[in-house]
Amino acid sequence: MEKIKSSRIESIDILRGLAMVIMALDHVRDYFHYGSFFVNPTDLETTSPFVFFTRFITHNCAPAFIFLAGTSAFLFGSKKTRKELSRFLLTRGVWLIFLEVAVNNLIWTFNITYSFLIFQVIWAIGVSMIALSALIYLPKKILLITGFVLVAGHNLLDGITAEGESFGSIIWYILHQRARLQVTPDQLIFIGYPVIPWIGLMVLGYCFGTLYKRDFDPRQRRKWLLWMGFGAIALFYILRGINVYGDLHPWSVQKDFVYTVLSFFNVTKYPPSLVYLLITIGPALLFLAVIEPVKNKLTNFLLVFGRVPLFYYFLHMIVIHTFALFGMMLMGDDWRLMIFKGNTFLDAPLLDYGYPLSVVYAIWIGVVLLLYPFSKKYMIYKAKNRNKWWLSYL
Repeated sequence: MEKIKSSRIESIDILRGLAMVIMALDHVRDYFHYGSFFVNPTDLETTSPFVFFTRFITHNCAPAFIFLAGTSAFLFGSKKTRKELSRFLLTRGVWLIFLEVAVNNLIWTFNITYSFLIFQVIWAIGVSMIALSALIYLPKKILLITGFVLVAGHNLLDGITAEGESFGSIIWYILHQRARLQVTPDQLIFIGYPVIPWIGLMVLGYCFGTLYKRDFDPRQRRKWLLWMGFGAIALFYILRGINVYGDLHPWSVQKDFVYTVLSFFNVTKYPPSLVYLLITIGPALLFLAVIEPVKNKLTNFLLVFGRVPLFYYFLHMIVIHTFALFGMMLMGDDWRLMIFKGNTFLDAPLLDYGYPLSVVYAIWIGVVLLLYPFSKKYMIYKAKNRNKWWLSYL
């Protein structure tokens, strides 16, 4: 890798890069696997252990990315006044919401009429940044407590559900209930990332940034990472074992031992439950503890994606969706089915669409390798042009 001077913390970028690479697997599965448009890969009635695992490992991506977005905000703010940081978080949050609506929806659907709008992870990051822009004015202890309350306490709200398309219902969908809104016969809006727990997670990530201050002892940091990582995983097993609180869907004994284990790990992502966040953030913290002193070809590879995540995100979705469209053409199918509309997203012809999981993994590896040189060039460009303020928004 070309030597580029950077003040960025490599272990954080490596973890972010790993999350971005794994994330691509989930998105390739979305566009290429048998039944992916109709069947939930964690539905124990229809899934297989390998399909479940393929989905489960990608659960780590969104939590790690949003948590680290909070950490990056703390590190960015260490060189700014609180007012400057607040302004940056507010404007970048608004910018990300715009990108979600205008750009991300277009590359996910290829629908220039925008009759099918999806509010996903970029939207959640944007809203969380806007919330954080105000919350950073709180004392650090109060901010830490706020993050814990939002993450650990939001499952108390699971029993509150809304229906219909009233203003109050829409606000609740945004905050805590995943929902589809059929606004008109041709206009569908899907709120996939209710934001309360994501805001809490970003707040905790911001507080976590304290461990990466310049004067913090690396050995002490590693101890903290190990304690927090193992503690989060242990708490996951305790809460999941008790099976009373922490997830919208309790686990249950299934037809055999393997599927009972799958039920135990079948945690809720939308919105992310307490146990979901424990079993994803816990391993991420352990990874940070282990990877910090490591420097090799693999970490250099991951580092590239971790330093240009937004660029890579949009590029990989364009490539994956384009490959799926051309795949339809090569198979003699109607390529227009890969243009998703508000009234035809679940068209019956897609019931027979898809490829084996082995093909999904092969395409995933190909996409990641294809995008590496482009991501690396952009990373070098950003590093050489740090004086250009607009690059911090990309």
